[in-house]
Amino acid sequence: MQDIDWETAINVRRSARSYEIRPLEPDTMALLKDFAGGMSVPFEHSVKTRFFKSHPESNLYSNRAMRPPDNAAFMSRTDVMSISRAGFVGEMFILYATSLGVATCWYGHYSLAELERLMPHLGENAATQQPRWGYGKGEVPDERAICITPLGYWRKDGLRLIDRMTGAIVSYKRKPVGELLAGVLSEEALSPDMAYALDLARKAPSAANSQFWRFTVAPDLKTVSVSMPVGYRHFKWEHPNVDIGICACHLWLGLRLKGLEPAVHLSEEDGRAVWTFAL
Repeated sequence: MQDIDWETAINVRRSARSYEIRPLEPDTMALLKDFAGGMSVPFEHSVKTRFFKSHPESNLYSNRAMRPPDNAAFMSRTDVMSISRAGFVGEMFILYATSLGVATCWYGHYSLAELERLMPHLGENAATQQPRWGYGKGEVPDERAICITPLGYWRKDGLRLIDRMTGAIVSYKRKPVGELLAGVLSEEALSPDMAYALDLARKAPSAANSQFWRFTVAPDLKTVSVSMPVGYRHFKWEHPNVDIGICACHLWLGLRLKGLEPAVHLSEEDGRAVWTFAL
């Protein structure tokens, strides 16, 4: 693992909703690009991180305060497992950015037409993509921007009253591990290392803070998996398997921080991504 304080990054990361309108420092941007290009994760993937510029008058984000010059897009194919890999890889990048003091926010309902103008990526399909926000439900041809994120410096002054009252960040309330366990084991039966890893996993961001992931720990504590419940559908976010990949990233980091070297397996079961870690 890179020499990064991953635990602190997980604990301090927030989804920032307001940014200073100034670019990242050149040295910081260089570090982000180097990390994105050389990131080490425990599986094969084709996820790409693309950097692009925006401007204060852009309608890329619905929130006008979320418009710093620098941004990134996480690109992949749109099948279930590719989308979940994009969540894992994207969260590694976002946590690294956090460690550098860069504010971020996972964002899936961007303006597709505006993103295509700022960062052409749809090719011959550009004129036919629907709906207006994001790239729509189901698989579509080729690679797409699964999610995007601003990259900038958090700003507090000049916010709406409601933003000032909430600190301009998304709620960070998290369910306890016990509420997220599936299967037969209780929270009290977990080993200290497993409890630590699941505590970091439960702090992962999710659409509208839904926290729909569920952890299944084997009775012998030799395997742990994370997935959404069978048949789960989010009321708004079309691609909850992204969030499962984000959570899997936190879980993997937690296990590694305890000196464990889990074998990682990703599968599609009942139309959902299932990440399994064997110890």
